[in-house]
Amino acid sequence: MATKIDKEACRAAYNLVRDDGSAVIWVTFRYDGATIVPGDQGADYQHFIQQCTDDVRLFAFVRFTTGDAMSKRSKFALITWIGEDVSGLQRAKTGTDKTLVKEVVQNFAKEFVISDRKELEEDFIRSELKKAGGANYDAQTE
Repeated sequence: MATKIDKEACRAAYNLVRDDGSAVIWVTFRYDGATIVPGDQGADYQHFIQQCTDDVRLFAFVRFTTGDAMSKRSKFALITWIGEDVSGLQRAKTGTDKTLVKEVVQNFAKEFVISDRKELEEDFIRSELKKAGGANYDAQTE
């Protein structure tokens, strides 16, 4: 059966993360049978990491605040999590299903495909987003 996406519900969740006035900084998109739907959401990145277990595959849209005291800005990441215990067929389908997610999640600084929990660490993602951002003006600390 071909995978579908609940565009309206996913778009609402996506916009919640994009809204700087919202406390929600992440949302997951999960499989409900053959349909991708919004999953959990939250204001604490560590709670997002807890969603990424070895038996699940999901997509996540996450907002990070970067910059220094003089200039704060939001950077967004699209994360595809594929747990170690996910079957080969499901792994392969995840790659093609991501195109459906990208119809909704269109603005992000960097995309990640992760199956190792160490790569989910907040410092690692922040570092990669900073590199993707080009020039570094963080009060000339580096």
